[in-house]
Amino acid sequence: MVYEEVTLRKLEILCSFIRTGSLVKTAEELQLSSVSVHKALHSLETAIGCPLFIKEGRQLKPLPAALYLAEGGFDVLEELDRVLKKTRAKAGIESKQIRLGSMYSLTANIIPRVIMGTKIRRPDLDVDLYLGSNEDLMKRLHAGEVDAIVIAVPTNNELDGIEIVPLFEDQLYLASSKNSKPTQGSIDLSNYEQEKFLTLQDGFATTAGFYDAFKLAGVKPNVVMRVSDIFTLMNMVSNDMGRSLLPGRVRALMGDALDFTPLESKYQVIQRIALMYLQANESNPNILALAAEARMLQRKIK
Repeated sequence: MVYEEVTLRKLEILCSFIRTGSLVKTAEELQLSSVSVHKALHSLETAIGCPLFIKEGRQLKPLPAALYLAEGGFDVLEELDRVLKKTRAKAGIESKQIRLGSMYSLTANIIPRVIMGTKIRRPDLDVDLYLGSNEDLMKRLHAGEVDAIVIAVPTNNELDGIEIVPLFEDQLYLASSKNSKPTQGSIDLSNYEQEKFLTLQDGFATTAGFYDAFKLAGVKPNVVMRVSDIFTLMNMVSNDMGRSLLPGRVRALMGDALDFTPLESKYQVIQRIALMYLQANESNPNILALAAEARMLQRKIK
């Protein structure tokens, strides 16, 4: 049977009254009036259906039933406090740990700066870094497997309930080995239909941008290989296994081995890089520190 009138607040008042032995002290402790305390204790008796107190003059004396209920009430309130703290820790609210997801291409410059700045704000914070594709990291965020992600903002309808802190915008370039770099200053992709191209597997923002750029050029790229990470892709391009379209930020990874030639403006694809987290977690102090650092970094980049 559910006793709707037996509330946690009334149990708290009972426990305080049994501990202090006084209506006045209970009222002071819980910032209530003595009348409110008396009404709560009386309504508890009514809800349970048995006497809990007797009056001795102007004093309210607890019966054995009240003492027994208070003993159980202490346990209930203590267990609830433990469960709520653990729940908040599971959500990262009271945790000294934050799970941050990132694209591989941001690990050479942006992510170290974000992590270092956040740890200055919260020195005891431990950061677990998860690397993956745009698609994988969005799934992890929605599933609660990571607390925040730094990725290219999706252009589909995956952003409901997501807070976005913009960092910077990036664009794609034709990436070639130093031995086969183009002679022209900007690239007309429509002339590259027969060239061999390498790209990342599906799910990466750079892959989506790769095909978007060729769609704008009206040609189908000759993709000879797909790889699972940006480092492998750049190594293969540097070894003349083909060209690729890569965002400008990856120059920091191994830019000396590759040539980056801008696309003509009509083929340019812009990526918006941002910190993203669930709006339900916006009061998490770890998230607040991360977002504050991201905003500061945005101003520095500009």
